[in-house]
This record gives sequence, C-alpha cells and structure tokens, in this order.
Amino acid sequence: MKKFILILFALTITYLSLNNYYDNKFIIPADAIRLRVIPNSNSSYDQEIKMKVSKQIQNRMARLLEHTSNVEGARKIITNNLDLLKLEVANLLKKENYSLDYDINFGFHYFPEKEFKGVVYQEGYYEAVKVTLGEGLGDNWWCVLFPPLCLVEAEEGEEIEYKFFVEEIFKKYFRI
Repeated sequence: MKKFILILFALTITYLSLNNYYDNKFIIPADAIRLRVIPNSNSSYDQEIKMKVSKQIQNRMARLLEHTSNVEGARKIITNNLDLLKLEVANLLKKENYSLDYDINFGFHYFPEKEFKGVVYQEGYYEAVKVTLGEGLGDNWWCVLFPPLCLVEAEEGEEIEYKFFVEEIFKKYFRI
C-alpha cells in the first residue's frame, strides 16, 4: 500500500509539474523592446565581437532601464541614450581592434524565426535596438531589453545538473 501511495503521489507531482511547465512557457510580451546584434560574418572573431557588443549593451541598458516600469519610459530612455550606446560600442570595438563599420539604431526591425526552449518566436518586425557590425552577414543574436528578459543560453561546455523531485523519491524508496 505504501508503494502504491508513493507512486500515486509521484504521478500527481509529475502531472502538476508538466502542466505548470506547459502553461508557463516563456512568451515575449507584444510591447517588448528587443536587442538584435548582427555580426559581420560567422568567423569565430566576428562571433566573439558580436557577443562582446551584446553584453556591453545589455549591461548598460540594464542599468538605464532598472527603474522603468512601462514601455513608453523605456523608449524615451533608449532614444535619449542612443549616442551613449554608440560611444560605448565604438570604444569597445576600438579596444578590440575592430576596424569595420558598424551601425546602431532604434526602430522597427525584421527578426527571423527563432526557437528557444521549445517556444517558437515568429519572424516579423519588432521594436528593437539593432546593431549591425561590418556587412552584417553573420548569424544574429537577440534578446529582450524591456521588460528585461534577455534570452541568454548557457555557455558551451558549461555543465548543468538537473535534479527532479520525483526521480529523487524513486531513487530513495525504490533503490533505482
């Protein structure tokens, strides 16, 4: 009887967990402001520069937007600080000996379809800070600046250990 109750309990927890997971998929709000960085090419150097630029802008925007609670306020802050972003990116690129042109602007820009953690984000035109490095022919990277929901995936090679409550119970009581 004890095993039956444990199995029933485990199945209930599993059902509730999965139900909660599927109900809470990561959805980007309609009035979100994104950041899109497009590198010159897919060379390792250009991809590295892309990630450094994206991190620089994310860090600056996180500080600037920290106390902003609405999209109108975020738009104003971004517009008022676009020159600051350009200056910071220029300094970063100079430090990295990056000699190609770049462009930063804020408006509605095209985004290709993207799948992230099982959710497909449709292609379309979205409000964004767009950074184009060089020819802009490499694979793009994007995230959501406001609300601050940047889609940062784990670094390659980083091991993440996941433990599941139900699995731990089974291991404890059934010696699996």
